[in-house]
Amino acid sequence: MASEKTIKTALISVYHKDGLEELLSQLHKNGVTFLSTGGTQAFITSLGYPCQKVEDLTTYPSILGGRVKTLHPKVFGGILGRRSLESDRAEMAHYDIPEIDLVVVDLYPFEETVKNTTDESTIIEKIDIGGISLIRAAAKNFDDVVIVPSKAEYAPLTEIVKKQGATTTKEQRKWFAERAFATSSHYDTAIHQWFEN
Repeated sequence: MASEKTIKTALISVYHKDGLEELLSQLHKNGVTFLSTGGTQAFITSLGYPCQKVEDLTTYPSILGGRVKTLHPKVFGGILGRRSLESDRAEMAHYDIPEIDLVVVDLYPFEETVKNTTDESTIIEKIDIGGISLIRAAAKNFDDVVIVPSKAEYAPLTEIVKKQGATTTKEQRKWFAERAFATSSHYDTAIHQWFEN
């Protein structure tokens, strides 16, 4: 079926690594290539799985104390490119942008930080920028991309991969997109409330 898509490349950028091992194991068994940043990349390779650094894809290092890692056209083009649109595919080929079929994110713990400190600069640094952008981009392009927006969704995707391999239906991708916008909405509401108060 045309609505079924196979995950070939996964971008993984998570704060909470616990619970990720089984998902990584199932994806690796199904031949999925990993792409990641910083601590997550080190975690994936520590488990024995090959993982390309995002910096090697973008040719830019992580800059501004880690504030900018994934915000790059090669990353966002790979997520937002419409596979059914010939012009998008041509541009991706022209600019050497790889297709990214799965995005796994777990955001900086903003609410947890607010509970544990009143230090404004510490709280501000826990406002996730790259992660929330990845979530929105992947959810917008659910026609082609699976978005896992928090550690709560590691298990549902693991179960899907166990049952049907690294292939998802449009209905499944849309469910993950709905979870993604719920996650981003909750996150932004928490930030708004902190600013308001």
